[in-house]
Amino acid sequence: MNSVSSAPAPTRAAAPLVVDPALFDPAAIAPDTRAVNTGIVKALGAVPDRWVFPMAMLRKLRLEGKGPFPLSPESPYAQVIEIEGPHGPVPLRILTPQAPPKGVYLHLHGGGWCLGSARENDGLNHRFVERTGFAVVSVDYRLAPEIPYPAGPDDCEAAALWLLREGPARFGTDRFAIGGESAGANLSVATLLRLRDRHGLTPFRAANLNAGAYDLALTPSARHWGDEPLVLNTRDINVFVGHYLREGGELASADVSPLHADLKGLPPALFTIGTRDALLDDTLFMAPRWLAAGNRAELAVYPGGCHVFVGFPGSLADQAQARIHAFIGTC
Repeated sequence: MNSVSSAPAPTRAAAPLVVDPALFDPAAIAPDTRAVNTGIVKALGAVPDRWVFPMAMLRKLRLEGKGPFPLSPESPYAQVIEIEGPHGPVPLRILTPQAPPKGVYLHLHGGGWCLGSARENDGLNHRFVERTGFAVVSVDYRLAPEIPYPAGPDDCEAAALWLLREGPARFGTDRFAIGGESAGANLSVATLLRLRDRHGLTPFRAANLNAGAYDLALTPSARHWGDEPLVLNTRDINVFVGHYLREGGELASADVSPLHADLKGLPPALFTIGTRDALLDDTLFMAPRWLAAGNRAELAVYPGGCHVFVGFPGSLADQAQARIHAFIGTC
């Protein structure tokens, strides 16, 4: 098995999370996973220092399919609308299945709060729609460094409130889930906390939290990863955090680093992480805190998985996506 999980116990005590040490043994890494990682390191290692380029140029290259993640064709399910947010219009990329949606997944993309877009996630989100029957609402929140914290989480909060207000009529359901990858997982938890603390709302039935960044002061795995360009390294994380918080924001605040939050009353969550991810400790620390707060938590650990490995081809990504789709299907 390449994952472990907890489920509600018959008593009030939550079942523990148990992680098999064998998952972290290099011998557990499948040959095709090794090949994917080798290809990523080779490709990114051949690129000059990307941080000498403006973020706008890096975003353009990613939309042209020249970033670290493969760019899928646009989904035929996708349409874009705009809603009002506290800083102006917020684009939402909505993928709707042909049949009436079974639910709606609010997706917050990754990219270190500086890069990424809803469009770049069409491949994953199209498959999500087809495998779960859910509609997907992916948020193009404002990006740093041009528009730093708190604009990004403000946009995500506005999108969540829009979904709660308009979703039942638009989609015919109030079965809502939330989630994202990397910075998107960070923003997903921040959004759940804002809904609970600012609005008294706990409307989401599940959280899909993939390779999240939960402590922006850097957990040990992030701090000690070094320079290896396996999607994300220590310098990258520091650059992203510096841009995101360039106009303020306390590293230990719940809104910035949700590992430090009171996590009571949050929905069941699936935490997905690969053992070759610089943010490994973020997930290994966050999942038990989620459980200790009285919430249901599942922890899926995948041998050799790089940062957001679900975005790359391979058997490991297929396994993780199947687990994610099954988890959402039961919410």
